[in-house]
Amino acid sequence: MPAQIIDGNALAAKIRAEVAQRAATLNARGRQPGLAVVLVGDDPASQVYVKHKIKDCEEAGLRSVLAKYDATLSEAELLARIDALNADPTIHGILVQMPLPKHIDPHKVIARIATSKDVDGYSVLSAGELMTGLPGFRPCTPYGCMKLIETTGVDLRGKRAVVIGRSNTVGKPMALLLLQANATVTICHSATSDIGHHTRQADVVVAAVGRRNVLTADMVKEGAIVIDVGMNRNEQGKLCGDVDYTGVAQRAGHITPVPGGVGPMTRAMLLVNTIEATERMSS
Repeated sequence: MPAQIIDGNALAAKIRAEVAQRAATLNARGRQPGLAVVLVGDDPASQVYVKHKIKDCEEAGLRSVLAKYDATLSEAELLARIDALNADPTIHGILVQMPLPKHIDPHKVIARIATSKDVDGYSVLSAGELMTGLPGFRPCTPYGCMKLIETTGVDLRGKRAVVIGRSNTVGKPMALLLLQANATVTICHSATSDIGHHTRQADVVVAAVGRRNVLTADMVKEGAIVIDVGMNRNEQGKLCGDVDYTGVAQRAGHITPVPGGVGPMTRAMLLVNTIEATERMSS
């Protein structure tokens, strides 16, 4: 029996509607949530991402500020711009669009963002809060993945989960969120000798390496939940994920499509983090 499709577009729309209600409450109190998006350079993909994020804000009743700079902006100048945003009481969340020009250290930039405004959840302190179980901002993509898994109704307690990928932005925080949900978690990566050995035992598989067909049907347990974080292009230039969707969908119990799965949820959770940042500052 083919897998049930986990519709990220539908869930993201529901979450955006909830965010709009919370934003309306804050606006009525004179506290309009504000998100600053910092874009350095003219990377085409980054420009598209930023355009979508600003549109999402406007539709949900959030104030968005686009701080766009030439690629020649120095690291010191960018850090000074972030300092100004940190000090601005009308800005509740700061997002610096990656990648940055090569002469700017992204770690320095992320570290400069005030923890109370780190709505991307990428700072060392946010990562530490996640690891130790303290409340804080969760990275938007893993946060969205957990919401997608929740829609299946499957209780993760005692379930085996495999995360393919160990990035700081997705793989590691994804594993920690699954661990918090009481799953037994394994992280696979480029040095794992037999990824299929692990995934065939998994009730949940999250593929997040940015490589096509890293997960095929023969690597999936019957009825498993499969979350595809990848964003790639096939030979025809069509958008696809890390999972061999056609084959895996015949074995999995639930699966996210690409596009229409994790992507919309990443953007939706950015709005959630921004609303939460505003509510914390308003309390």
